[in-house]
Amino acid sequence: MAGDTAAVVCHGNLKNGIDAPTDNREPRRSQAHQKINVKQILVVEDETRIARIVRDYLERAGYRVAVAGNGSDALVFARSRHPDLIVLDLGLPQMDGLEVTKALRKQSNVPIIMLTARVEESDKVIGLELGADDYITKPFSPKELVARVRAVFRRIDPLPEPSAIIRAGDVELDRTRMQVSVQGRRIDATPTEFELLATLTRQPGRVFTRAQLLDAIRGLEAESFDRAVDVHVKNLRRKLEPDPRNPRYVLTVYGVGYKFAE
Repeated sequence: MAGDTAAVVCHGNLKNGIDAPTDNREPRRSQAHQKINVKQILVVEDETRIARIVRDYLERAGYRVAVAGNGSDALVFARSRHPDLIVLDLGLPQMDGLEVTKALRKQSNVPIIMLTARVEESDKVIGLELGADDYITKPFSPKELVARVRAVFRRIDPLPEPSAIIRAGDVELDRTRMQVSVQGRRIDATPTEFELLATLTRQPGRVFTRAQLLDAIRGLEAESFDRAVDVHVKNLRRKLEPDPRNPRYVLTVYGVGYKFAE
């Protein structure tokens, strides 16, 4: 991708209809995604190049993404497919983003992040009063948009309160002392490795995407570097596993992320 900003000149508008992933057009999706709860985001944007940039960044962050080029198609999709979040451009043709927000709020509480080129504060206030959860002004960094999306999901999907002792098989974590033991053998884990392992062991068998693990261990500051998780997993396996090349505990789910063995 050439740049880090969606401040681009439109080279064409999206036609009517929904650009949604299908079984034969998911270059970044593995079939394993069908088995886990991957959030779906609807991007409503009529400028083709901006829509593609936003879609690409969100897919790289681990989300499923559909694109609608106008408000009417967006409402049809929202009614039938129930996306987990909507990224909505205010400057749509025919039915603008404020009208779409008003219509959405009559049928759903789906989180909405507004994209706007309008500088007037009143437009942003109206959008928020109609029920939008956040807004971002064009030109914007796609990384910032990804961070805003993750922040919204954290607000609506809070993590359960962690218990002091976490046990998964013969692995035990003591959150109070920040200690990890395997079959009674103490291992030295860094704070980041500890939090990564704690996230996985709380829910053995659950598949976590790299983006979800980044949110758990480092928050927003690392939203653009999801491969950092691979480095932490490699280091953790070296300490945790009897044979790091054939892991018993922290397992790779190819094309998706990681899980702790059940």
